[in-house]
Amino acid sequence: MVFGFLKGEFVDVIDWTDDTRDTMVWRFERYNNAIKYGAKLTVREGQAAVFVHEGQLADVFGPGLYMLETNNLPIMTTLQHWDHGFNSPFKSEVYFVSTTRFNDLKWGTKNPIMCRDPEFGPVRLRAFGSYSMRVSDPGVFLKEIVGTDGEFTADEVSDQIRNIIVQEFSQSIAKSGIPVLDMAANTGDLSKLIAGAIAPTIAGYGLTLPEFYIENISLPEEVEKALDKRTSVGLAGDLNKYMQFSAAEAMGKPGSAGDAMTAGMGAAMGMAMAQNMGPWGAAPAAAAPAVAAPPPPPPAATVWHVAENGATKGPFGDADLAAMVANGTLTRATMVWTAGQDGWKAAGDTALARLFAQVPPPPPPPMG
Repeated sequence: MVFGFLKGEFVDVIDWTDDTRDTMVWRFERYNNAIKYGAKLTVREGQAAVFVHEGQLADVFGPGLYMLETNNLPIMTTLQHWDHGFNSPFKSEVYFVSTTRFNDLKWGTKNPIMCRDPEFGPVRLRAFGSYSMRVSDPGVFLKEIVGTDGEFTADEVSDQIRNIIVQEFSQSIAKSGIPVLDMAANTGDLSKLIAGAIAPTIAGYGLTLPEFYIENISLPEEVEKALDKRTSVGLAGDLNKYMQFSAAEAMGKPGSAGDAMTAGMGAAMGMAMAQNMGPWGAAPAAAAPAVAAPPPPPPAATVWHVAENGATKGPFGDADLAAMVANGTLTRATMVWTAGQDGWKAAGDTALARLFAQVPPPPPPPMG
């Protein structure tokens, strides 16, 4: 009985098998049992074991098999003033830290970021992307982030990492001097710039970000409409051609607000021509040509981005999306995003729900 009691009092095997995908730190549970001197410690690949003795960070072990003796516990031996003849059990907290990568973590701007563009002046930007995270210094990570938490997951630190990313993103974008229209072509360089700016702060937490990606940088909807208007004018070449272009665009949308605009433009243009034409079809030399006010620009088409297998595709217009619904590659559950929308949402919960109402039901079975 006494031998059995003493055997139960001591821990002689210490290891951790992680069966989760998000646990970063796990404290070895020993229920107040003392660790036997000479106990076996197994640290697997992708792990580190950190000993904390009486609240102080002690020895850190990388992958391998260890016998817990004074020669393998130099810091603990110093803290306890053990001599080399020490062979008694001891009490210490043991934390296992996962040093593998935690992938496909998301970041994004909750609020627009104000920056100064050399062409457009002050503009507001939104951005989102992904990153991977890994513990580079288990001791520092345990001391600065985890504390005494017995089981610590990636979600518990991801919010703090996202805040750091957004802060550095804002500062880096402001200092980069890259025009807004060129940012989409420079996301790779921006990613490297921001990752380098983040690295010192992240290292202070015992972490590193092996991968960092900017997946999208978008402007407010009203700015995108202004850009579409500028593009339309540029395509038209001059005001008269722009009016013709706008009328043709509106005529191509039967049953829409474009019909009223087209009719109004036609009437205005007809009246102006009638006033300027003489009885023989020529404009009198003394008559001053009437200048018609330019019509409002056509509404900008909304484009959407689609998330598929961890990648972002698009942008897609209404015609593309309708075809995707018809062939089944876009469903109500597909995650989509458009400018001005707060994060990704299922297509069925957005304005795209109208597309699914147009899909015919399955055909009836053939008649017997």
